[in-house]
Amino acid sequence: MLLYEHPLSSYAQKVKIALREKGLDFKVETPTALGSGNAGGAFAAASPRNEVPALVDGEARIFDSTIILEYLEDKYPSPPLLPRDPVARANARMIEDVCDTLYEAVNWGLSEIRWFKRAEGELAEKMKATAARQTAELQAWLTERLGKSPWFNGDTFGWADLSVAPYVNRSFFYGLGTSTGSPLARWRDRLCERPSVAATFKEFEAATLGMGSAAERLASGAMRREYRDHRLEWMMKSGGMQVILDGLARNNIRFTWPLGD
Repeated sequence: MLLYEHPLSSYAQKVKIALREKGLDFKVETPTALGSGNAGGAFAAASPRNEVPALVDGEARIFDSTIILEYLEDKYPSPPLLPRDPVARANARMIEDVCDTLYEAVNWGLSEIRWFKRAEGELAEKMKATAARQTAELQAWLTERLGKSPWFNGDTFGWADLSVAPYVNRSFFYGLGTSTGSPLARWRDRLCERPSVAATFKEFEAATLGMGSAAERLASGAMRREYRDHRLEWMMKSGGMQVILDGLARNNIRFTWPLGD
């Protein structure tokens, strides 16, 4: 199997953890021109939206992290990642959806400010404060979902946990983690002991070291960041309207395929 990915992508991290949990052999490749909207070749054929992750497994070409997880669960059912109980399965999928949309948008917005310098000065501080409040609300919601169980999946690690993992870990990386000894912090400690997660988080941390030139690459036109659905909403509701207008004027933001005018 070949996984098109980027180590900073939370969506790709989910899939890598799942592949490793299932003990599957796979290779990874970061597509050329990823982040510019101009990627081509075999990757573009597998992912028309030019988004990672995309999985190639024999004749199968699958994009979207949730669909990839479903495919892996169907084709390689052991060990299972989804719980057997229908209510627990629905709960895992709801947790995944919240993290893939609402939580991802907050983390992504912070990346736009932290690495790509979309906002600076007073505006940046105001948007970061908003993101910190939103992060705390999301973490409180997740803490309720966790309850007294060791894992979001229940008694064992699974689908819900690998869906939360990249997002909460990035919050901790940004200094927005919960306090030491809190249920979410203890869950993360257990999480990081799993080889599948430890390897994925190590790759994430290594990739962050290359982000020092991100703002320059954006200014040069080498990158056009994708302002998709929930990310665009986050910018609008969190004080970033001028960020969007500036990005459109400078042609360094893009939207999802199929494109408009």
